[in-house]
Amino acid sequence: MTLVAYKSDPVRGAIWHEVFRREAPDLVLTDWSTSGEVAQAPYLVAWTPPADLGVAMPNLRAFFCMGAGTDHLPWAEFPPGLPVVRMVDEALTQSMAEYVAMAVLMLHRDMASYRADQAAGRWSARPVRAAADRRVGVMGLGVMGQAALQILKPFGFPLAGWSASRKRIDGVETFAGMAELDAFLDRADILVCLLPLTSETRGLLDADLFRKLPEGAMLVNAGRGGHVVEGDLLRALDEGRLASAVLDVLLSEPPSADDPLLAHPAVVVTPHVASATHPAGAARQVIAGIRAQQAGRTIPHTVDRTQGY
Repeated sequence: MTLVAYKSDPVRGAIWHEVFRREAPDLVLTDWSTSGEVAQAPYLVAWTPPADLGVAMPNLRAFFCMGAGTDHLPWAEFPPGLPVVRMVDEALTQSMAEYVAMAVLMLHRDMASYRADQAAGRWSARPVRAAADRRVGVMGLGVMGQAALQILKPFGFPLAGWSASRKRIDGVETFAGMAELDAFLDRADILVCLLPLTSETRGLLDADLFRKLPEGAMLVNAGRGGHVVEGDLLRALDEGRLASAVLDVLLSEPPSADDPLLAHPAVVVTPHVASATHPAGAARQVIAGIRAQQAGRTIPHTVDRTQGY
């Protein structure tokens, strides 16, 4: 019997326990505590680890993060060489793709403006623009970025993608590296950010970047709040450089009630709900990861610590 410590939401944990009991009876999922046999478990599933992880869990062989992003993790707490695995499951990816499609279509059909008109009691129709005339650019071409591009293809938007390393995607014009960023931005009428948050991407969406977008461009940020310099975004919106934005992530979550982004008529804010880990699928990913390590293979979706994702 192999212990797997679970340190997360107990309501969702009930689903985890059921999946483990039914599909991996040799793996004993045990709720986290600071003492007893749990501390000896070779595997931990959590959003964040306990303090002083190396001492708290001396037998740990892998840490499974509950989220797709790992920028929140206290990397200094992880012993060198310990595999840290991020969550990537089909339901999580599909949820993100759905959100991006919704946000792009809202911006394309001027829904932020219509919301503002409705609040002000105005009835004002805007010209309907063909999708073929609205260029969409996705920053970040990992699993979620590529899924977002795939779900957008049937609408007929001219699609492009940008990433740190070269990717080739059918039907998508791709750009790579900082040397090609300006050319990518120049053709992004709607810019979608799905980048991982790293030292290189933190604050990347700033005044300089917004100036390189077409006049009246629009923004979707479903990556991390740290990607955007919020003061620069507000100025770009107020000056008309950007027309509108859909934001699922902010620098401060939850934001204060007087956060200017919440009140801005050209901004739609959602409370970090673009995607969420689905308990059953996540439990199966952890089981598969443990099986891989037990068989001497690398656990899928292990984070490259040099890149941060």
